[in-house]
Amino acid sequence: MSDVHSDQLLSEVAALPQLPGVYRYFDAAGAVLYVGKARNLKKRVANYFQKSHGGTRIGHMISKIVRMETTVVRSEAEALLLENNLIKTLKPRYNILFRDDKSYPYLKIASHAFPRLAYYRGSVDKKHRYFGPYPSAWAVKESIQLLQKVFKLRTCEDTVYANRTRPCLLYQIKRCTGPCVDYITPEAYAQDVASAEAFLMGDTQLVLSRLEQRMTTHAEKLEFEQAAELRNQMSAISRVLHQQSIEIASDKDVDILAVKVQGGKACVNLAMVRGGRHLGDRPYFPVHVEDAAQIHHGEMDVDAEEGVEAVAADPIEVQVLEAFIAQHYIDVPVPATLVLSHLVSRELIEAISLQAGGRVTAVFQPREQRRHWLEMAETNAGLQLARLLAEEGSQQARTRALVEALELACDDLDNFRVECFDISHTAGEATQASCVVFEHHTMQNKEYRRYNIEGITPGDDYAAMRQVLHRRYGKLAEAMAAETEALPPGDAESEGVEGIESTEALPKTRTARMPELVLVDGGKGQVSMAREVFSELGLPLSLIVGVEKGEGRKVGLEELVFADGREKVYLGKDSAALMLVAQIRDEAHRFAITGMRAKRAKVRVGGSQLEDIPGIGPKRRARLLQRFGGIRGVAAASMEDIASVEGIAAELAEEIYKALH
Repeated sequence: MSDVHSDQLLSEVAALPQLPGVYRYFDAAGAVLYVGKARNLKKRVANYFQKSHGGTRIGHMISKIVRMETTVVRSEAEALLLENNLIKTLKPRYNILFRDDKSYPYLKIASHAFPRLAYYRGSVDKKHRYFGPYPSAWAVKESIQLLQKVFKLRTCEDTVYANRTRPCLLYQIKRCTGPCVDYITPEAYAQDVASAEAFLMGDTQLVLSRLEQRMTTHAEKLEFEQAAELRNQMSAISRVLHQQSIEIASDKDVDILAVKVQGGKACVNLAMVRGGRHLGDRPYFPVHVEDAAQIHHGEMDVDAEEGVEAVAADPIEVQVLEAFIAQHYIDVPVPATLVLSHLVSRELIEAISLQAGGRVTAVFQPREQRRHWLEMAETNAGLQLARLLAEEGSQQARTRALVEALELACDDLDNFRVECFDISHTAGEATQASCVVFEHHTMQNKEYRRYNIEGITPGDDYAAMRQVLHRRYGKLAEAMAAETEALPPGDAESEGVEGIESTEALPKTRTARMPELVLVDGGKGQVSMAREVFSELGLPLSLIVGVEKGEGRKVGLEELVFADGREKVYLGKDSAALMLVAQIRDEAHRFAITGMRAKRAKVRVGGSQLEDIPGIGPKRRARLLQRFGGIRGVAAASMEDIASVEGIAAELAEEIYKALH
């Protein structure tokens, strides 16, 4: 194995210290292959390069290593935390990786004389009170509705609150106490806020005792109406507790984690208990599971042979669960108790406790209420994984159906790539082209692109299609041609390049790749234009397929038009291939429409916002808007009118006029 690695890399390996640390492997392109940790960096890393691993995944990975970085740490706990921080940041090819999800929502009690309940997502600060995190937006909104019913706290924005002269509908239906019109004193409202906070933290008995004391006080003062309100509040809390009796337990904050692995895929189901209430769950699906498991087993086998850290390889479920715990709680507060479906390492729990700054307890094989929670989480993990496998099977079937229906040469369905183009404008105004990408059996929205079309006759869709295809594939065609010229005479990849009717003639470029299919939204006209462009660029015509509206432009009656001379094809309205084509085409249309509308809106208010013009700050902007009554008025004004505004010189007025016309 060492024969394929540089002397510099091997010398770096030999010079490593026998200390705990984290190592990173890189390939020739600078991409991160793997991040690992070790009690002894020298022994662990040296084992990678001292033995031939054959055609295994670990051997395949090691053969790609051209560069290495290491970081020495003070302890195994630090190594574990650094390892998973790097995994989450660098996204290595051979580590189990949980993709970044959107941040968790919180329930916020905003700081105010009369605090409001609010749904919140984002970073928290000390100015307000936050409760959560919650597994879903639905869980937050349900909790807000519950607190409205019981404690009648306001939910309106401060701007609405400040301008009310009479109570809103929420007051009428007894979901608010009307602080906006002084129907409740600040002291009484503050008591309701304190009770709501205690309820959210699980101190329900404390809340009930406080309300009972207040009710008794009002009754002794013969304030029977106020006492009745508090009695009703206590009854509402009792009803809530009764309705959620299955979910209430002595635990206040607990995360329940269950893992299920099947068919090379995995699911970790996270259920949350906050303030003693079960708030629901959320599934997570990691990537690189099979590759990472093979690497892990390869490491253990090598270490066992060498007598280094000779321990049995963990089951794949444990590897997945440990990866989730280590990566997830980097950014999310960890509760005091974790209930787990599988036993994880003590070092991992100690590490997250160190990071959290408090003791974290991991419970395996729980009893009573915790056991019921775990059983629910395990059931949901199984159901979510089954759903994922069914969806992926269905998606793969649709991809295969499309490849077979169009008689495309594609051996690797997982990397089958489709790019689809659509032109959008309104009577020639704000013309834009969209390109959407389908790969790995799903839409790849990070690879979507919009193209502003300029220099054409308004409304000329053919010219717009010509422009976008040249811009999309021009440089790629040049790179492919350069690589073709560099191939030695007789090379199989260089043969047949002149005959551009076949995709097999395409050389593989290192910088980019052509899709296996290029869809254009349109019939013979658009396809003819695409054919001209591809002929000019020397690209295969067999890639181009037009999606032509059927009779009456009805969905499901579309026909496919080919640029290489084949007859039109109607796949049938129930065809899986046509369903996939329609999905991609509709996504291109949606993406083009949204971009066109945004551009058109900008054009119609003057082409550029005032704040984008150099020399226009907040004061000058305010003066312009005040003088002309808004951006439309500024756009309609002459240069002389604009120059008459205080602080606007003639030169600046000219710049403003040009920017808005």
